[in-house]
This record gives sequence, C-alpha cells and structure tokens, in this order.
Amino acid sequence: MEYTPVSSFRRPISLVELKNHADTMRADIAPISKWDALRRLATARQHFGLSDRDLTVLQTLLGFHPETEIGGDSLAIVYPSNKTICERLNGMPCSTMRRHIARLVDTGVILRRDSPNGKRYVRRGAGPKLAFGFDLTPLAARFAEFTKIATEVEATEARRKRLRDTVSLMRRDLAGYIDYGISIDPNLPVWDRLDDLARLTARDLRRKLNLEDLDHLQAKLHTALEEAVLHINAPFAKGMSTSNAEYEQHHQNSDKECFDEKEMEVVEEPTSLEATKHQPPPLRQVLSNCAEIQTYSGDGVRNWNDLIRLADTVSPMMGIEPKVWTAVKSQMGQCQAATVLAAMLERFAMIKSPSAYLRVLGKKAEVGVFSSAGMIRALNRAKSTTWAELCDGTEGVLRC
Repeated sequence: MEYTPVSSFRRPISLVELKNHADTMRADIAPISKWDALRRLATARQHFGLSDRDLTVLQTLLGFHPETEIGGDSLAIVYPSNKTICERLNGMPCSTMRRHIARLVDTGVILRRDSPNGKRYVRRGAGPKLAFGFDLTPLAARFAEFTKIATEVEATEARRKRLRDTVSLMRRDLAGYIDYGISIDPNLPVWDRLDDLARLTARDLRRKLNLEDLDHLQAKLHTALEEAVLHINAPFAKGMSTSNAEYEQHHQNSDKECFDEKEMEVVEEPTSLEATKHQPPPLRQVLSNCAEIQTYSGDGVRNWNDLIRLADTVSPMMGIEPKVWTAVKSQMGQCQAATVLAAMLERFAMIKSPSAYLRVLGKKAEVGVFSSAGMIRALNRAKSTTWAELCDGTEGVLRC
C-alpha cells in the first residue's frame, strides 16, 4: 500500500495544502481535459490573484503530463527538474520560475508531492509507479469552482463592455446635441458645462473602467442628455404649430403670419414677439410704394424675411433706438413693423424724432387702433399726401 505525503520538503504545512490534499484524495473526481482547466483558470485568474506568467508556468507543467485528461484513476504528477522547466520557459531564471510555482501552490492550483530528500523523480518496480513532484490533480478537483467563477467573470466582462459601448454612444450623442444647440442658441452657458462633461468622458474612456465607474458615467450622461434635449426643444415648444412647422402646404390664417398674395409665404415669429390683430398689406404693394428702403439692399427684397432683415439694418441708421425697435416689433409684429419703417423712410424728412414717433405708433397698434395698411394706401394715393394721412389722420403723431 502506497502512502501519499502531505507535507513538503523543509516547508511548513499550510491550510490550503491540507484542504487540497483532502480534495484530491476523493474517489469521485471526474476526468477533465487539462487544457479546458487551464482556459477556465485563465479566465478566472484575477479572482485567484494569478498573473499571466503564473499561468505560463502552469502551462509548461501541464506539457510534461503525457495524457490529455487529468483526474479519475490516472496519476497526474509531473517530475521535471528545475533546469528542464526553465528551458521550456525560454530561459526564465530559476528563481523567477520557483516564485511562480510557489504562487501556484499557495493558491491551491497544484500540490507538492516531495520525496524524502526533496528531489523530483519516478520509481518504477513490480508495483504501481511511484512519482514525486507536482500534483496536477487539484485542477480536476476544483474544475467546477474554476468554471463557475470564470462564467461569472465572463458575464461581468460582457456587461462592462456593453455598458462601455453605451457610455461611448451617449457621449457621442451629447457632443452632437451640444453642436446643434450652439447653432440654435450659442449664448446659453449650459453648452460649455455639457461640453466639459463630454470631453472628460472621452478622456476617461481611454482607460479601462470598472462597472462602478461606468455606471456613474452613465448616470451623469443620462442627466446631461435630458438637459440638452430640454434646451434644444425649448425654442420649438414656444407656440410653434406642428402642422405649420412640418407641412409647407398647410397654412392657417393666424395673427403671427404675414402673407404675400402671390407666394403665400409664412414668416413664423417667436411668441415673445406677438403680432397685432392687423395684417400688413401685401408685400408687392409695400415694395411698389416704398422704393427708398430697397436702395439699402444689394440683392433686392424677394420676400418678407428679406424686408424684415433690411428693416433691422436700416432702423439704427434712422436714429431709432434698439429697445424701441424691439418693442415695436413685439407690439406690431415683425412684418407690420418692417412695413411701417419702410413707409417712414419715404417721408423721413418730415419726422423730427423717429424713435418717439415709432413708439406712439407701437402703442396704438398694441390696442388695435393702428394699421400699416393706411400708411401704404396714403403713399399710393398721391405723393403730395400729408404725413398726417399716413397715420389715419392722427394729428398727435405729427407733433412727435
């Protein structure tokens, strides 16, 4: 009857050795492929505190075992010399090799079965083969444990990769929202803060982040995306009609729209610039009676948008204060304000204070007692029409 030693030559017995010795002496150890065991352990190596070089030494030891399977009734003890092991490790220093083997033993991946004098060898005789060296049986005895941990590690790594991809896509979307938001309203300070977050996230993604770090980034990016979408949608949510915004052929007769009789062009204004109840005259009629303002346009006036932009340019030249011009556009609507400015320019020499004059007209338009159509009709009737007629006979306006 052969005796299986537990202790190592000139080394104290450890708890790990005792446990692994008891496990390897079980009779129900199923044979497994030594390479499958190595692959499972390689996946779970960080859980056991093993490095890739530790596994390289283990792979070399497995190469000394002639059979593919370990466990069962087969003897899984290899007995190469230190010199032979180092040669197969491409000249690894003996001290380094011994350090890696010690880590494998301490982890319980292999066991030492030392001879009485500590040498590694095999003795063959009439009875069973007697070998002293490194016992690989713990790989088979703990294969289920290695497989379970490796499966958990693979699942965690798969989740980490998916979460990393999600964070990367969220960062890309945030950068896109920022660029679009700046094109809509570049003065919002929120874009700078969100841009800093996007840049810092891109820098963090260059490192290998764990699940906790990725979860934290995902939460921050989720909040940032909601904030960005909120600021982007804000201008469109301020009273803009969905049907008018999406379908060019569908137009409603609202107070915020200015119509050309021929082109039926719609100019949608922000709700902060509410138009009055009066609509301006057709654009063709305005342009035919207000030739002076068109001299300030190099490309000509083709639609209401061109006239509005031209009025914004000409108003400071006429001495109209910016705050007055802004208030009048809010009181009259942009189309009617541009029409009034064009009509004023035709009789500019007769107006002593354009800002005060325009302020009075704005107040009248706000209460619904003024329309720019009367000014255009007066200009159309005769060049000699008095300026009082341009204001529907309001003499108080002349004294402005």
